[in-house]
Amino acid sequence: MKPFPVATALTIAGSDSGGGAGIQADLRTFSFHRVHGTSAVTAITAQNTRGVTRVDLLPPESVTAQVDAVASDMRVDAVKVGMLAQRELIEAVADQLARVSLGPIVVDPVMVSRAGSQLIDDEAVGALRSRMLPLAAILTPNRHEAKLLAGMDIQTLEDMREAARRIHALGSRVVLVKGGGMPGALRGTDVWFDGTRMETLSVAPVDTPNTHGTGCTLSAAIAARLALGTPPLEAVRLAKEYVTSALRYPLAVGHGNGPIGHFFPLIHD
Repeated sequence: MKPFPVATALTIAGSDSGGGAGIQADLRTFSFHRVHGTSAVTAITAQNTRGVTRVDLLPPESVTAQVDAVASDMRVDAVKVGMLAQRELIEAVADQLARVSLGPIVVDPVMVSRAGSQLIDDEAVGALRSRMLPLAAILTPNRHEAKLLAGMDIQTLEDMREAARRIHALGSRVVLVKGGGMPGALRGTDVWFDGTRMETLSVAPVDTPNTHGTGCTLSAAIAARLALGTPPLEAVRLAKEYVTSALRYPLAVGHGNGPIGHFFPLIHD
């Protein structure tokens, strides 16, 4: 039988033992979009719907070896970069991505949780800012990450726009400031800025506590769409639609904040 031609995407991120976020969410998202998913695991986390109990970081050499193994054998049409928890790893991956010819890079700068807790130290934040952001075709900070990168408080839509301008100056080709953590009517509103065009992208918010993995899934869906050749702004719009639909059909697993339904058409009529 003749092999089926398929686009390929690579995720460089942490593993979530509970299956709701990280590598597991990324690979499910790639599969939903009919994109072959490959991976480089950066950390092993012990977590479930109620929280994280342990994180073990892989050595930078292990992570870059995984990327080399994929890139030396397959055409990589897009890359999603997620959890890089230490300066040495950020620098090693940035050096490698600058050296290897891969598709467009979507960076989800995992620095601050949606609740506002900083997840990596200041050295790692500095390395992410100086080394990884200039490689990003699309950068997807949440409200708190945008606040940290832009050096300003973010309370209003105009704040989001100004933050996008400031972050864009750090080198990313496109900045998507996500509004999932914004108050009131701004929840579900994201701001796109590519240096010229400023767009406000809004969807009706979904009222559910089961939002685990939304940030990972959005960046992975954008990468999948880019791998398929979709123009960047349209890729973001379609990715937002996908995440919104998955939020409407979360999975009934665990006793905490459950994961979104990545394969919602298969399990809901």
